[in-house]
Amino acid sequence: MANRYGKGLLGGAVIVAVLALLVHWIGLSTIEHYREDLLFYLQAHLILVLVSMFAALLVGVPAGVALSRPSMVKRAERFMQIFNIGNTIPPLAVLAIALGILGIGSGPAIFALFLASLLPIVRNTYEGLKNVQGSLKEAATGIGMTPRQVLFKVELPNAVPIIVGGVRVALAINVGTAPLAFLIGANSLGSLIFPGIALNNQPQLLLGAACTALLALILDGLVTLVSRLWLERGLTR
Repeated sequence: MANRYGKGLLGGAVIVAVLALLVHWIGLSTIEHYREDLLFYLQAHLILVLVSMFAALLVGVPAGVALSRPSMVKRAERFMQIFNIGNTIPPLAVLAIALGILGIGSGPAIFALFLASLLPIVRNTYEGLKNVQGSLKEAATGIGMTPRQVLFKVELPNAVPIIVGGVRVALAINVGTAPLAFLIGANSLGSLIFPGIALNNQPQLLLGAACTALLALILDGLVTLVSRLWLERGLTR
């Protein structure tokens, strides 16, 4: 307990030190000058990330479940390549293709981020379900559970840690790619980063980049915390 408390204090001290350095490098005057823009672009960035991640989860988890079924074993890897499209093509190319299909704005940006986030979720859902011990599934079947009950009460709960790992990877890719949405007319933290590059405005550039990194860390921490609490609650039942 004391060891965990000490690690927590050390982690908190490191975070505070990093934040203090970032504020020093960026400058309080820059933060105050761009405060309203920062809040607006941060909100727009969050909307892009949350909508595209929700869509990726809505498609990715059921797809991973479907590919993990015994009837799909021989064809699973071939189908997996369909979901690999967003990762094999560079993000800029995906954005350009989405721009050509859907036009300018948030729509193509969300579609491109959705494609980029899809593979880790599908892959980890598939691997997590495949790695559930056969003895657990056999025991569940032996006590009279239907295949649906085995999936929802045995397989998915045991696969949660691996699925969450995929969600965290997808989230990191999503948050880090979202600034590029600026290039196709969608608002995001890229609206601070790219003008900062064009104008050689280092504080503005650093402000946008630092907020993108911090957002990725905060969202990753939230996903980790929620999954841990959910697992602990499940174990205490």
